[in-house]
Amino acid sequence: MKTEKTYTEEYALVAGIEHYLLHYKSKPEDPVLLFIHGGPGQTESFFAFVVEEYAGRDYNIVYYDQRGAGKTWLKNKKSKPDTETLKNDLLEIVLYLKREYGKEKIGILGHSWGSVLGSMFALEHPEHTLCYIGCGQVINIVDNERTGYAILKDAVEKGGNKKDIKKLDKIGEYPTDYFDMKAYRKIGQIRSLQGKYGLAQDFGKTVIDLWRRSPVMGTKDLIPFMTGIMVNMQLMRELMSFDLRKKGNRYQVPVYYVLGEKDGQTPIEISTKYFEEVQAPDKKLYLIPDAGHAPMLDNVEDYRKAIGEIVGKMQGS
Repeated sequence: MKTEKTYTEEYALVAGIEHYLLHYKSKPEDPVLLFIHGGPGQTESFFAFVVEEYAGRDYNIVYYDQRGAGKTWLKNKKSKPDTETLKNDLLEIVLYLKREYGKEKIGILGHSWGSVLGSMFALEHPEHTLCYIGCGQVINIVDNERTGYAILKDAVEKGGNKKDIKKLDKIGEYPTDYFDMKAYRKIGQIRSLQGKYGLAQDFGKTVIDLWRRSPVMGTKDLIPFMTGIMVNMQLMRELMSFDLRKKGNRYQVPVYYVLGEKDGQTPIEISTKYFEEVQAPDKKLYLIPDAGHAPMLDNVEDYRKAIGEIVGKMQGS
């Protein structure tokens, strides 16, 4: 017996290339959220089913693979992403969704690298933005890495694992204010340890299991997932100089942060400090317990509750 699909997929011709869009629809009158994935270059469409397949969801949500990532890259292998191009892609995708869903504004939900694009979009295009939701919010990547490294070092030393202590010693200077392959390898080693200690997204068995169970992923989709960093090297270099504080803190739209309490990749010490200074028509900070950089996977129930409350605010406005 076949189960009915709870999603629809499409390749939409947006900004000159075919973008992969994954729709989880509810009622037509419900708000629409656009999920902007992290990385750069790491699609998160593969785990959408874990988050969005539940009874009572009262919002429509669309996941898309950015230029240089996932199924969009497989269709457009020669297209090289940079920040300005992705900002334009995002604008065109929002305009496309406004037409398709018949909405005046779209809610923007940015995760990790996606929070960089999402924050800039909310600041620059309030006329199209219903609200902004930041998850694993990036403020300043070098500050994030410096603070995250200190948190990791403390956790490793308290744990007393001599092998992990040696791994940290071998990594040496971290972080650097530039990005190259040596810096990339260091980031990979740090992420591995952060995942082990519950401080960052674990790309080990959990992600492999999600990929295998995902209804929209196949073997060929592993290629851009594994090689995404090479395609997105320019974006990584640009990200190293990003500082949201320099973009300002005055938003013309409601702003909500949904953060994992144990996030050591984009430490909440930095994101909450910026959030305190945010000026917006409405704002609220949600700290998700027992969750790190990916609260939608670490504690899906409380993450859903937070998103549900935010959507309720939008429906009541």
